[in-house]
Parts: sequence; structure tokens; C-alpha cells
Amino acid sequence: MIGAEEAAMAANQGLSMFSLFAQASWVVKSIIILLIGCSFWSWTVMFAKFSLLSKLKKNANRFEDAFWNSGSIDVFFENVNAKSNDPFVAVFITGMKEWRRAKEKIKTVMGGISLGDRVVRVMEVTVGREIDYLEQHLGFLATLGSTAPFIGLFGTVWGIMNSFEAIGISQNTNLAAVAPGIAEALFTTALGLVVTIPAVVAYNKIANEINRYRARLEAFVDEFSAIISRQMEDSED
Repeated sequence: MIGAEEAAMAANQGLSMFSLFAQASWVVKSIIILLIGCSFWSWTVMFAKFSLLSKLKKNANRFEDAFWNSGSIDVFFENVNAKSNDPFVAVFITGMKEWRRAKEKIKTVMGGISLGDRVVRVMEVTVGREIDYLEQHLGFLATLGSTAPFIGLFGTVWGIMNSFEAIGISQNTNLAAVAPGIAEALFTTALGLVVTIPAVVAYNKIANEINRYRARLEAFVDEFSAIISRQMEDSED
């Protein structure tokens, strides 16, 4: 039996994160590496998405201010930057191209209504495509948030199994002897939670922001539809 001082020294040496990793079995090491890698990628996705959404909101404010102050959608179309990757610009250009391509063919009110519906439909397709792009890699955060705790728990179960096996072989139940193995096992659960919590919070926040941005795009489509409807009505007079 080891003394109290020796037990304390063994516990101090065996309970640091690096020593826990070094002492872990290859299965637990693999789980720890996997969780750390997933955490690194999730934070990369988070920062990229938050940065992109912040930029898009500023661009949307500038676009809408310029659009409503232009006085004419045709004048605005001539001055808009067609090479811009901004979703608002893409949606507007799609609608204007469809409108310009077919507005000369308007002969009746029914034909005008059909054209207006077609313009809106084309713009909605563009909205869907732009939102799909914004949602790229978002599924990874959702998957990580739901699976990381179980991955960590698997490492915990495996580590505890190894600890009990070692106890059975050594016939030593002293706390200093079993503490490193138990700590190693619980470390993977803690790491799983550390990975999960930011991923879940970020996923909910980003999904919320994307939904708000989608609603803003769809509102612009409705407003644009109202403008071309008025123009079609004027063309019928």
C-alpha cells in the first residue's frame, strides 16, 4: 500500500490533461483527437458564418437604401454592380432580367399577371439558392451538437471498462491507483460537452440569423413584385 504523500504525488502527476491523454488507450486517444478536430472545425464554421452574416446585413442596408432612393428601378439596374456576390443584388438582377426580357410582350391584364408571377417565381428560386449557400456546413454544427456528447460518453465507458479491468488484474483498489483511469474516462465526457455546447448555441443563433435574412429577402421580392405590378397597370392605361 502506498502512503498518503505518494498517493497525492501520483494523483497530481496523473490528472493533468496531457498526462491523461498520454496514459489513455488508443481508443480513448482517438476519441479525444476526433473531438478536438471537430471542435476546431466547428469554431472555424462559426467564425466564418458570423462574419459572413454581419457583412451581408451591412450590404443589405446599403442596397435597400440605394434602391429606395434611386427613384427608378431601371436607373438603379443600370448602376448596380452585376459582379457583386451579394444575395440582394443577385435576386434583384434576376428579377430585372426576367422583367425586361418579357415586359414588351404584355398585351392584356391576364398576360401581365402571368408575367408578374413568373418574375416572382424566378426571384424566389434565386432566394432559395442564396439561402442554400448560406446554410452550407450548418448541418455539421447540428450533427456535432447532437452526437459529440455520445462520442464523449463512449470514451468514458471504454475508459471505465479499462479501469475496472486494471483493478481486477492488480487487485489494488486504492484511490490513487484508480483515479487516473477514472479521470481519463470522465475527461472524454467533459470534452464532449465542451465541444457540444458552443456548437448548439452557434447553430441556433446562425439558423435564426439566416431565417431573418431569408425573411428580408422575401420581403424585398414582395416589394419588387408590387413595383412591377404598378408598372404593368400603368402600361395598361
